[in-house]
Amino acid sequence: MKRIFYVLIGVLLMVACEDDEKFSTGSGMHLDFEMDTLKMDTVFSGIPSSTYAFWVHNRHDSGVRLATVKLKKGNQTGYRVNVDGIYLDNSNGSQTSNVEIRSNDSILVFVELTAQATHQLEPKLVEEDLQFIMENGTEQAVKLRAWAWDAQKLYDPEINEDTEIESEMPLVIYGDMTVKEGVTLTLKNTRLFFHDQSGLEVKGTLKIEGCELRGDRLDRMFDYLPYDRISGQWNGVHFHASSTDNELVETVIKNAIEGVVMDKAELDENNYRLSMTHCVVHNSQGTGVKTVNSNVKLDHCQLTNAGGDCLAVIGGMADISYCTIAQFYPFDANRGKALRFANETENLLKRFYCEGTIVTGYADDEIEGEQISDEVDYYFENSLLRTTVEEGERFENIIWESPSDEIEGKEHFVKIDEEKQDYDFHLNDDSPAKGKGCY
Repeated sequence: MKRIFYVLIGVLLMVACEDDEKFSTGSGMHLDFEMDTLKMDTVFSGIPSSTYAFWVHNRHDSGVRLATVKLKKGNQTGYRVNVDGIYLDNSNGSQTSNVEIRSNDSILVFVELTAQATHQLEPKLVEEDLQFIMENGTEQAVKLRAWAWDAQKLYDPEINEDTEIESEMPLVIYGDMTVKEGVTLTLKNTRLFFHDQSGLEVKGTLKIEGCELRGDRLDRMFDYLPYDRISGQWNGVHFHASSTDNELVETVIKNAIEGVVMDKAELDENNYRLSMTHCVVHNSQGTGVKTVNSNVKLDHCQLTNAGGDCLAVIGGMADISYCTIAQFYPFDANRGKALRFANETENLLKRFYCEGTIVTGYADDEIEGEQISDEVDYYFENSLLRTTVEEGERFENIIWESPSDEIEGKEHFVKIDEEKQDYDFHLNDDSPAKGKGCY
């Protein structure tokens, strides 16, 4: 009796587990791909890309089997593929076989790339085809396309002696690049890409001309939003108390946590501790530019979009001429001011001059003067100011902007696209601020 029972149980299990899915090899069967080309972003050679994915659909009422899924060029291009949980082993010809897609079902394909060195200065197209070959002989493919860019990788670089760097090849910085006290680092015509939590620590002197400093993500957060527009990707530029005689010319600093921070030091009234000319500091998660008890000069600079203040001058001395200071940071309603200048007990504001400058933003008042008394030497002239401060002898030839103006705030500029975080701070032709600002 027990024997019959076990036989019956076995039969029932076989019936229950029997797969009634029908797989067709008809010539009319084909797959439906989410895309015909997977376009990846630019990647640095030797550094793994982000993971990309796409769906492969079987829209038929019967299942299909893929005899082979493979990379056309095998393991020669650096692409890595996972098909429905199966890794295309590069040591086995970068292929797999007998992949099933049931009726009206889909599989998910993941793609990554670690590109080989291109041995050229410009990005190079890396092409591959991911081929799907069905049992009926039908061949279909998704094109894989990316750009590889050779870069020099630096890990916690320390500048221990006077050094000049000018490189056509981009530099990717892991950890902090540190300029030691008493040492001068000169950077010319170079692009520096800082990895997450990396930054430029200046204890000596920094001279920059024609450079760009930004995060190292070259891909996109969304199709419409590249990481190049996302703040907080790297630490920014930090000038320590020992740092002096710094000059930044035609340099872009963007997407940092803190764009430029200058620590408190003994004030030298006769020499600029920091001079910035034709520079851009844009899209900082914290403060754009912050100086403490320092003598600084900003000439024809764009300081825009910061979670903190776009420009904060805490004590010391500052000469601001023909700058565009605009606060349209999109991520935080508690964003700081476009311009803040403060006179503190331990950081007395000796002088603050602002000429030919645009100060505007979302708020009704984009200027904050903290503990500013009649004894403080401050002066604004020939500028457009969005503020509720009343006119006085400290202001000359000022365009006072308010929310009731026909052209005000973001309407001054060519492009303020908050959704795509795309900005162009050149002035519109009908802006009353023509002749002011950095452009």
